[in-house]
This record gives sequence, structure tokens and C-alpha cells, in this order.
Amino acid sequence: MAPLGRYVLMFGGFAAAVGLTLYPIFFYPMSHLGDYKKTQSINRAGIIQEDVQPPGISLNY
Repeated sequence: MAPLGRYVLMFGGFAAAVGLTLYPIFFYPMSHLGDYKKTQSINRAGIIQEDVQPPGISLNY
């Protein structure tokens, strides 16, 4: 029974490491959309998209 417990701890540790890595990258921004939209609007305040993106190139795929 001891080897089974070791495998469970190894798998659980791996799953915890993946979860801790993905939390600040994916889950936190998805749960705090208002903060990120506010920051994005402040950062893009003086940018005119037509000046940055050449005409005729669309980002819609």
C-alpha cells in the first residue's frame, strides 16, 4: 500500500504545481476582468489604432 500512497503524493504534487503556475497567468485575470479592463483603458488612452496598424490589415480571422 505504501507505493500507492507515494504515487498519489507525486501526482498530487504535480497537479498542485501546475495549478499554482496557472493561477496568476489564467485564473486570476479571468476572475478580475474589471481591474484589467481599467488598466488597459489607461494604458491605451493616447493610442490611435489607425496610426499603429497599417490600413487593410485586419485582426479578424
